[in-house]
Amino acid sequence: MALFEARGIHKRFGHQVVLENIDLSFEVGRLSGIMGPNGAGKTTCFNVLTGAFKPDRGRVVFDGEDITGLSPDAIARKGISRSFQTMSLFDEYSALENVLIALPEVRERGFNVIDLLATDGEAADRAAVVLARVGLSGREQRRAGDLAYGERRALEIGVALAAEPRLLFLDEPTSGLGAEATARLADLVLDLKRDYSIVVIEHDMRFLFGLADTISVIHWGQVIAGGTPDELRENKWVQRSMLAELGGSP
Repeated sequence: MALFEARGIHKRFGHQVVLENIDLSFEVGRLSGIMGPNGAGKTTCFNVLTGAFKPDRGRVVFDGEDITGLSPDAIARKGISRSFQTMSLFDEYSALENVLIALPEVRERGFNVIDLLATDGEAADRAAVVLARVGLSGREQRRAGDLAYGERRALEIGVALAAEPRLLFLDEPTSGLGAEATARLADLVLDLKRDYSIVVIEHDMRFLFGLADTISVIHWGQVIAGGTPDELRENKWVQRSMLAELGGSP
């Protein structure tokens, strides 16, 4: 059963059509991928799905509810969290404080994070559990700005998890990472896949093919193919339009 669906999504900026009749479906308990070359429209698609852009036509449905046109905050309150290609952390705050801010009870009450750390040990404990889940045990008191780049990527995922999402969107999580950090991130996402429904938009085909249950390929603003990684390896259209451009078979 689909947890999240996009139906007939169309988006243009001025005279430029960026998305045309996009249909996507993401199932409960699965890791779904979206991939495509630069300029294909996948980032715009991601922003439409998570509320940053309103589609010109079409519908976005989450768990049977039409959420088309809702703000990113309203969509987040429905149970959808996302990370960003360009990280959005509070660099002057510690790793623990970054996660603490994202806890639902903190967002609802608007507490000062410093006061909360001093008065609510239970919330701090929950934030520490989230950090442990993303491999940052022992880094709780490190400033976010002082963490290694790969650790910052993990922290941003932790911030997204702190909101207790039903669906987690990850936007280009390997961006800027070397081979070793990418491998660690793959291990983390594979672990998260056991407990979360996840959608990953990614340019690194090998990373995505190694993790995803299904992948949708976006090119020229349209979904040109979809299926399991094995099915896409055999798809002649995908081979002609993408595999050579992205560096050959995964």
